[in-house]
Amino acid sequence: MTGRFITFEGGEGAGKSTQIGRLRQRLEAVPLEVLATREPGGSVRAEKIRAFILEGKAKHLGPFAEAVLFTAARIDHVDRTILPALQRGVHVLCDRFADSTRAYQGASGQVDPELIGSLERIALKGLRPDVTFILDLPAEVGLSRVGRRQADLGEGTDRFEQEGIGFHQALREAFLAIAEADPERCVVIDADRDPDAIEEAIWSALRERLPELTGETRAAHVA
Repeated sequence: MTGRFITFEGGEGAGKSTQIGRLRQRLEAVPLEVLATREPGGSVRAEKIRAFILEGKAKHLGPFAEAVLFTAARIDHVDRTILPALQRGVHVLCDRFADSTRAYQGASGQVDPELIGSLERIALKGLRPDVTFILDLPAEVGLSRVGRRQADLGEGTDRFEQEGIGFHQALREAFLAIAEADPERCVVIDADRDPDAIEEAIWSALRERLPELTGETRAAHVA
């Protein structure tokens, strides 16, 4: 496996998709081959499960059932999209991954961590992100951003955006706990600032963690 696997996590409105797009452009300018994908989704079958979950059709089944559905989507996503790309040497940027199940259905949904861990082992088959960027900001700020985006685009709220502020505050705490428990993999990025500053913070952290992707190693070798 020669490609690098980079995931982005955080609460609603954290700006993950914006920063993934920016990082993809910078990596392609190095130049590197990059694939941007998302969860739930990222493959044909997984996208169908995504629609089912985010439309709220699984909510009445409870958080554990949702965790099982997310796992089913992740298995297809890993098998059909992520692993083949990494094996070809493509660098993969993923909007949410297993940490989101830990945070949303685990900590916030109160599903037993051992059950979440079992589902994770089944889905990932040893796959682990090289770096995870956790975009952190107060829950009320993120929800405010979501509201503005929905107003601008005429979108409705999805299954998780409809949850109360307490859920989203617990979600933030869960992501920070994940980062604290795994500092070698996770980088917490202050997302309560303008997108340019966030982009530079991510690039700086990537330069430290995976300098070969930013062109630092190549430049040093040439010098």
